[in-house]
Amino acid sequence: MDSIRLLIADDHTLFRDGVRALLQSIPEFQVVGEAATGEQVIQQAQALQPDVVLMDIQMPGVNGIEATRRIVQTSPHIGIIVVTMFQDDDSVFAAMRAGARGYILKGADQEEMVRAIRAAANGEALFGPEIAKRLMNFFSGTKPPQIFPELTEREREILQFIAQGYNNAEISDKLFLAPKTVRNHISNIFSKLQVADRAQAIIKARDAGLG
Repeated sequence: MDSIRLLIADDHTLFRDGVRALLQSIPEFQVVGEAATGEQVIQQAQALQPDVVLMDIQMPGVNGIEATRRIVQTSPHIGIIVVTMFQDDDSVFAAMRAGARGYILKGADQEEMVRAIRAAANGEALFGPEIAKRLMNFFSGTKPPQIFPELTEREREILQFIAQGYNNAEISDKLFLAPKTVRNHISNIFSKLQVADRAQAIIKARDAGLG
């Protein structure tokens, strides 16, 4: 059996190390390269021509969605699987439009990761269970009602962390966002929910079932 050649793209060294160790334990997989930025993964995909790229969305410089689009444009035979913590509809559909053949969440088990890689290497598309459920809900028109529909997906995500008692710095670390970006989102949340401060936001969020 021919080996499946893989390129890992993620700006977190520990995550790359963990994925590499997982993949190298499977005889049919061969990790041929790693990249920590969007520019690096584009360059390495061109130079190495892997069968599959495991692509994080949020990386320095060119983000994973744009990197996916550029790689697919020049090397459509390369299968790209987005591996990320983001499961909002905007991110999922942006990845699909860019040409990704899979979308799985960080924390997926080995079996799910292996299935997605094999599918992408064979020119097929495979999405993790949570993402598949979102797609089915979207196309069936039965998307569940959202709490605080006036908020964006990102704002709801941050409000969830606020309700759980995380401070701004911790939210910034969790979501890999700049502190200023987090502050701007929180300001928008307060305005949209018509609350004056964090304590009022926590009460409102918890009353709605968040946290």
